[in-house]
Amino acid sequence: MASNLKVATATANAQANALVGAYTNGCLLRIYDGVQPASPETAVTTQNLLATVTFPTPAFGAAAAGVITANAISSVTIDQTGTATWFRLLKADGTTPIADGSIDTSGADLNLSTVALTAGAGLQLSGFTYTIPNV
Repeated sequence: MASNLKVATATANAQANALVGAYTNGCLLRIYDGVQPASPETAVTTQNLLATVTFPTPAFGAAAAGVITANAISSVTIDQTGTATWFRLLKADGTTPIADGSIDTSGADLNLSTVALTAGAGLQLSGFTYTIPNV
C-alpha cells in the first residue's frame, strides 16, 4: 500500500520552528552548477560555486501551517558565470548542511528569473520559504 502519512499542523509548525533562530540565523544559501549530490551530507566535488546568499538575523519568522518565510534577504554579486542547477543551505558556520534543493525558473525548490548567472551581476532573492512536507 502507498504511504499516506499526514503531519498535524501543530507538529509541522514545531518542526519548522525548530529551524528558526540559532540554527538558521545568518545561514548561507550556496548556488551551484552541475549535478546535485545525493544528499546534503554528500561533499561538493566538480560543481562550481556561482553565488552565496547570506540570510539575515533573524532569518525566518514563526511558522504558519508548517511554513517558515525568510525575512528580507540582501542582494549579492554573482561570483562565477554558469547555469544554476541546485543549492545547498548551510548553517552560518558554512559547513553544517541544512538542505539541498533544485533550481530552475519554475517548478523547482528555488525559482530564479534566470538560471544563466553572470559573474559580477547582481542576484536578488525576492523571497524564500521552507515547508514541512505532508501538512
